[in-house]
Amino acid sequence: MMWRENAFYRKCPVKPKPFIAFVLLFGLAAFLMPPQMIFAVDSDRKECVILLHGLLRTSSSMAKLERALSEKGYSTLNVNYPSTKGTIRELTEKVLPEAVSRCAAQGCRKIHLVTHSMGGIMARLFLQKATLPEGSRLVMIAPPNHGSVIVDRFKDCFLFKWIAGPAVQELGTSGDSVPNRLGPVPLEVGIIAGNRSLNPIFSTLIPGPDDGEVSVESTRLSEMTDFLVVSSCHTFIMKNHEVIRQVSLFLETGRFDHSR
Repeated sequence: MMWRENAFYRKCPVKPKPFIAFVLLFGLAAFLMPPQMIFAVDSDRKECVILLHGLLRTSSSMAKLERALSEKGYSTLNVNYPSTKGTIRELTEKVLPEAVSRCAAQGCRKIHLVTHSMGGIMARLFLQKATLPEGSRLVMIAPPNHGSVIVDRFKDCFLFKWIAGPAVQELGTSGDSVPNRLGPVPLEVGIIAGNRSLNPIFSTLIPGPDDGEVSVESTRLSEMTDFLVVSSCHTFIMKNHEVIRQVSLFLETGRFDHSR
């Protein structure tokens, strides 16, 4: 059957062939992802950092950042979770209470959260009711805090739903999307956004500067303590050397370094 005769083609807002190549490339990780959550809490350290990856990724995407924070003296807990296997609430309830409990069991006086992409929305949802120890901080890397227009455009595509799972359907820009229904975060929050794209097709759909999946403007929160834009794309931003340096700095001081 020709693409133009296919019902899938008619429902998708752009030509599907480039989109298929994209989702197959980045969606492969979801099928290779081990089903268990992976915790690696170091003992005898008084501040714990929980790292939470984004959609269609695994804990390995946060490994470089984890190593850097561990070398700074933090106890690190890099969580692996099946991001395509549940709603945002289901994933949050499965992951974060246990992660926080493990840090607390180590006697950590501060429990920080460092997230990428959808992981930031999970952290915000968790913090609507949960309380972390005084002095704990949250760093969100490329979070779709007001949703993504990419979800708006592709949510009705069968392949998009099949690859990305139910959580991505909740990350649109409408007022009833999960990120847009959440209240303020009761922690010091630092947000890092990227403004370089490796996906020109997606970037043509996103208004203003973007990282290929989320606009810079969509990452912002009114309650954020500090905000930083770096020259990096959504896919690799958590591995960026400057981002890693800035994450560590915010956890330590509650501020980014804007001198560069």
